[in-house]
Amino acid sequence: MGLFSQLFTLPLAPVRGTAWVIDQVVLAAEREHYDPGPVRTQLAELEKELLRGDIDEDEFDRREDELLDRLAECENYQTRLDDKS
Repeated sequence: MGLFSQLFTLPLAPVRGTAWVIDQVVLAAEREHYDPGPVRTQLAELEKELLRGDIDEDEFDRREDELLDRLAECENYQTRLDDKS
């Protein structure tokens, strides 16, 4: 039965291959988007801007809140991936 099913579904092989490639591209994009490393780098740079006097406390607080929310989003995504594994 396995041989027959493979023969009958052979015309669908390009579709399955294309779907696999798309899945891999999406996974790579998600990994890059949800990488917490760049967010941590941005937080460190933000603190340096505050210490240099380039931004005031209000601007720092606003941008820090945004970055911390983004970091939490990244960490939640990583946790969901770990739970699936």
